[in-house]
Amino acid sequence: MINLHAKFANSLPEFFGKNSIIAGRLSNRYSFTGVATVKLTIPQTVPLTDYRRSGTNRYGDPQEIQDTVQELTLSRDRSFALTVDKGNNTEQGMMKSAGRILRLQMQQRCIPESDKYTMERLAMLGGSIVAITSAPTKTTIADLVSDGTAALDDAEVPEQNRTLYVTPDIYKLLKHSPLYVDNNTLGRRAVLKGQVGEYDNMPVIKVSAKRFPENVFFLIVHKDAACAPQTISETKLHKDPPGISGNLMEGRFRYDCFVFEPTACGIYVAVNAAAGHGTVCRAPAVDAKTGVITPEEGDSAWYTTDGSDPRYSASAQSGTTPEVKAGDTVRAYSKKAGAFPSPVVTVTVAGAATA
Repeated sequence: MINLHAKFANSLPEFFGKNSIIAGRLSNRYSFTGVATVKLTIPQTVPLTDYRRSGTNRYGDPQEIQDTVQELTLSRDRSFALTVDKGNNTEQGMMKSAGRILRLQMQQRCIPESDKYTMERLAMLGGSIVAITSAPTKTTIADLVSDGTAALDDAEVPEQNRTLYVTPDIYKLLKHSPLYVDNNTLGRRAVLKGQVGEYDNMPVIKVSAKRFPENVFFLIVHKDAACAPQTISETKLHKDPPGISGNLMEGRFRYDCFVFEPTACGIYVAVNAAAGHGTVCRAPAVDAKTGVITPEEGDSAWYTTDGSDPRYSASAQSGTTPEVKAGDTVRAYSKKAGAFPSPVVTVTVAGAATA
């Protein structure tokens, strides 16, 4: 048995970079090497208060800073098994053939699948998911994209490291905008596969329908809003295994995509919500006196009471009657199968406890 992962490890990142539309455009801050779960501790800051010129607590009543936790656990654990031609009867020839097959497996199967999954996760977990009820046109696409950049601007997301992902149909419209600059005009070639130019200082990545999330017109994604770890755990070549006349290659491919709670506002998703297409759930109602949550019929409500965002927090619970007391903060959103999740509603409970 030959461990191909060890022999070809140095070239695997090159496969990702040359063929993936995602590689290099999301955060690489966290390493999943040797682990399946990374826990992020997110401090919850306290509000400002007026300075008092007399008394003992002139800076206000001290509040112990609280932490919330977001768990990032690799959920995609994929594998493949295929045979290598028996005709490669020398070790050198066999290794060359094995390397070529591994490269093809990465290019044609592993990378397209992980890219599609990553795009779908970004679309479902974006901080701003907006329903667009009319198909964009040459005259409206600029304003629609500008609405997205304005949402990021309002959230104080840095302008650098934003990327605009579009479908081929949206690209046809976008390239007529005076804000669009193609690669030839920029005087350089695309750095990563899929980049066709820039729009409003953002790299434009044209994504095929096979990799783009369904019922989405475009996404604006800041690099630090998410990560997409990918790793080949092992790739082995077995010489003449029992029952096979030839050589058997087996591989294990692990990947996932995570949106970070503190920077989720760096993702804007324009959903095709025209009749017969996508649906964005409506935000649930939260009673300010009791904290009781009322979602739309058919939706399920998820909430937190520790100040964290229920879309990403490890403490999120499903239900409609959180146990709260006056002064607690309920954050809730709705979701259902086949639909995009709602915005998050934040309410500070003013009434009696429901517990």
